[in-house]
Amino acid sequence: MPRVIGVRFRRAGKIYHFDPGRNKIEPGMNVIVETARGLEMGAVVSGTEEVPESELVMPLKKVLRPAGAADLRKAEKNREKESEALSKCAVQIERHGLNMKLVGAEYTFDRSKVIFYFTSEERVDFRELVKDLAAIFRARIELRQIGVRDEAKLRGGIGPCGRNFCCASFLCEFVPVSIRMAKEQNLSLNPTKISGVCGRLMCCLRFEVNAY
Repeated sequence: MPRVIGVRFRRAGKIYHFDPGRNKIEPGMNVIVETARGLEMGAVVSGTEEVPESELVMPLKKVLRPAGAADLRKAEKNREKESEALSKCAVQIERHGLNMKLVGAEYTFDRSKVIFYFTSEERVDFRELVKDLAAIFRARIELRQIGVRDEAKLRGGIGPCGRNFCCASFLCEFVPVSIRMAKEQNLSLNPTKISGVCGRLMCCLRFEVNAY
């Protein structure tokens, strides 16, 4: 069976598997890997283990190297540049008169690509916007439309319980939640009581339903 490590690229994000190669990798380390988006730095969340090929997306990409001090500085610089990128993109969105709410920006580690996340209640033709942004940032541009639950996960915040959003803290993926779960737990069916900040049913409705 292939030997792999688990890498996460954002807090509470999906875990991806990579071939550690000859590198000595331990949980908690940061590593530089090649992804479909280009070079990325991720955090190792699970150490080397053997996993059946049926559970993996083959072929596996290899870890290029453990992240060094220079890599960490570059990643921090990228985060600083993201706020600047948001401001510049917002100006262009307004100039084009597009009905879209800008949520976040993200640079790939090698800065070859800038990804902008937005929400909109309609389909947006942003082809001209992409051309202008590519000229401004001199990099590949991706505009990704996301839903309200994804927006909450990306932004983070405090839920009605007084704790950080589950989706932004530890939930790797969204799971289906239904009104039936609230009924089975004898909870109030008042939408304001069982809905999260995103306006959808709270993810935590699923946590204890199997005990009822």
